[in-house]
Amino acid sequence: MAVYRGDDAGFLRRALQSVTVDQELKPDQIVIVRDGPVPQDLARILSQADDITDGIPVDVIPLRKNGGLARALQEGLKHCRHDIVARADADDICLPHRFAIQIPLMKDLDLLGAGIAEFHTDEADEGLIRRLPTTAADIRHVLPLRDPFNHPSVVFRASAVEAAGGYDDLTRMEDYWLFARMVHGGARVANVPDILVRYRVGSGAYSRRGGLEMVRAELQLQGAMFKTGITTPVQYVRNLAIRGGYRLVPAGVKKLLYRTAMKTGWKR
Repeated sequence: MAVYRGDDAGFLRRALQSVTVDQELKPDQIVIVRDGPVPQDLARILSQADDITDGIPVDVIPLRKNGGLARALQEGLKHCRHDIVARADADDICLPHRFAIQIPLMKDLDLLGAGIAEFHTDEADEGLIRRLPTTAADIRHVLPLRDPFNHPSVVFRASAVEAAGGYDDLTRMEDYWLFARMVHGGARVANVPDILVRYRVGSGAYSRRGGLEMVRAELQLQGAMFKTGITTPVQYVRNLAIRGGYRLVPAGVKKLLYRTAMKTGWKR
C-alpha cells in the first residue's frame, strides 16, 4: 500500500482495518510506503497502524520525496518478506473473504485479480461492477487494448514481478505496463469473478483519466507495448485512435463511454 499527502486519514484507517482485522485469512505483514511528507492526520494514522491492525506487523517505509505510485510500490516490494504479495489502495475496502479466496489459488499462479465494485461515499452502496476476463487465454486476448486486471485487487508473486522488470515509472499506467510485460513473458495469470474489493470513486475520477498529461502517458505506453512486441502495428494505430481519443473527450462523455464499455463486457 502506498500513502501520499492527498490521501484521507479516515479512508486510510478503514482500508487498514479491511485488509487486517476484517479478513478471514489474516496477512502476515503489512507494508505501507509513505510517498513523501504527509499531513499530521495521516502521520497519526501511520504511527497508530499496529493498533489499528490489532498487532499484525506493519512496516512503514518513509520516502523523503513524493516520487509517484510506481516508485513507491517498487520500493515497498523490497521490504516484503514473502513472495506472495497482495496490493491494496489507501482508500479502498477489501471484503472479508478476499484473501481466503485468492491466496489458496496462488499455488499455481503468478498474478491473480478479482472483480471490484465502485462506490462513492457509502461502502454498502454497490455501483458499477468491474469484472474482467478470468482465463489466461481471454486475458491475453484483451491485453493489447486494455488492462485486463483491476490493480487494487491483484495478488502476485514478487519474484514474477521482479522477473518482468518491476513497476516502471509510467504515469498512471504503471500497472497496465507491468501486467502486459508479465503476461507477454509467460506469467501464469487469471482473474476470479468474485467481487473482492469496493473501489472508492471520487468526484474527479473521470476527469483525471483525461487531459494532455494522460495523452502523453498513453503515447508512452503504446510506444513501449509496440516496441516490446505486445501489440502489432495495426493494434498500435487502433489504440492511439481509440484510447488516445478517449483521453480528450469531456469528462461526462468519458464517464458514459467507460460505464457502457464495462457493462457490455467490452472485449476488443
